[in-house]
Amino acid sequence: MQPCELSFSEASAALKAGKLSPVELTDSCLARLEAVQPTLAPFAHVTADAARRAAKAAEKEIAAGRWRGPLHGIPLGIKDIYDTGGVPSTSSSQVRAGRVPERDAVVVARLRQAGAVLLGQTHTHEFAYGGVTPTTHNPWNPARIVGGSSGGSAAAIAAGVCTIATGTDTAGSIRIPSAFCGTVGLKSTYGRVSRRGVTPLAWSLDHAGALTRNVGDSAAVLQVIAGYDAEDPASVDLPVPDYGATLDAGVKGLRIGVPENYYFDHVAEDVAAAVRKAIDVLRDAGALTRAVAIPYPDQILGTEWAIMMAEASAYHQESLRASAPLYQPDVRALLRVGEFILATDYIKALRVRQRMRKAWEALLADVDVVIAPTMPITAPAPDTQTITWPDGTEELIVMTLTRFTCQADLTGLPTMSLPAGFDRDGLPIGMQIIGRAFDEQTVLRAGRSFEKATDSVGRIAAP
Repeated sequence: MQPCELSFSEASAALKAGKLSPVELTDSCLARLEAVQPTLAPFAHVTADAARRAAKAAEKEIAAGRWRGPLHGIPLGIKDIYDTGGVPSTSSSQVRAGRVPERDAVVVARLRQAGAVLLGQTHTHEFAYGGVTPTTHNPWNPARIVGGSSGGSAAAIAAGVCTIATGTDTAGSIRIPSAFCGTVGLKSTYGRVSRRGVTPLAWSLDHAGALTRNVGDSAAVLQVIAGYDAEDPASVDLPVPDYGATLDAGVKGLRIGVPENYYFDHVAEDVAAAVRKAIDVLRDAGALTRAVAIPYPDQILGTEWAIMMAEASAYHQESLRASAPLYQPDVRALLRVGEFILATDYIKALRVRQRMRKAWEALLADVDVVIAPTMPITAPAPDTQTITWPDGTEELIVMTLTRFTCQADLTGLPTMSLPAGFDRDGLPIGMQIIGRAFDEQTVLRAGRSFEKATDSVGRIAAP
């Protein structure tokens, strides 16, 4: 086993004990990156020299007894929508070609402070406005998409380049690629993690977070990046709990809501079977299950897209006027269409969202978490335009990709996607665990319990 293939916890323990050097680990990750970059292209910009310098500094600090915590000396990727001081941060767009910010985004700064080693910027679907990430290919099958918009981050983890990479989630952009690439992706509660220094897609929907190789990794990263930021208007001033304290508490008595509508409608057979089997695994571990009805099912997609498109077009309006040809055709089209959304429709969507939040609050008064498929399908081919379901219903792929994920962005509820198994073609299947606001601990605990009972979490695609 190469050092880059170690889990986060294994690598962290070895680094702390002096059994593994941060330089050795970083060199291993950079070697894997060099091997997969030509075929998978997870990275938009690689900072190999800076990573080696940071690794050497971490080595000296750890040897001198100045260990900063579990992330000290751990290599990771930064989604190219985060500002990284002194590094090209372009949102994977020609619109921002050559842009080098002076300051780190808050999340990047917190990761650096924790001693993490930055390998570079991972590709995103341009400006995080899409579910494909066309620059990047799926490590499990390069002929399939990685999902988006945090596709480069998911591909880097699934290919064994690193165990951690940042992401953002507005309609599912952490969880979509996590499901398609077999990684763990946690979208914490809206306001839990600062978005300052992250290029907006839609202000009232954007969440910052991370993709990881397993659930324990996710808890450790959230411990570092969570916390109040007075300069982010959405940030909520609440104490950050110890996410590791209850991680292994098990699920005995945990009440799991199993959707009786929406999440198992128009879903691939392999996906539905894997998620229902995962729920059975948790039931066997002591969890209790009950059927729940998903509120406002017919209004989820319309509400999400009305808000997201209007806010995205507002942010990009000036730039689109000045540099329209530099945008990719799909993103340019979405931005132009977004300008035709009426203010009255936008306000109506905001009102519906508030009703959804209240309805989910009531739903989660009776259960502790809701478990459902992350994606209705496994990773499709890049040229897929529509999905035709067995009953003859035809669905645009852009709606298929966001149908199961966007409600957690509308409600702001913490939601984690993790691998529930693999389909008949060997592609990962994702399931998501949805919890109460600011109760990431329970979401992580449920995910950890499943992770310990299965071998589907933490796997790396063959290089």
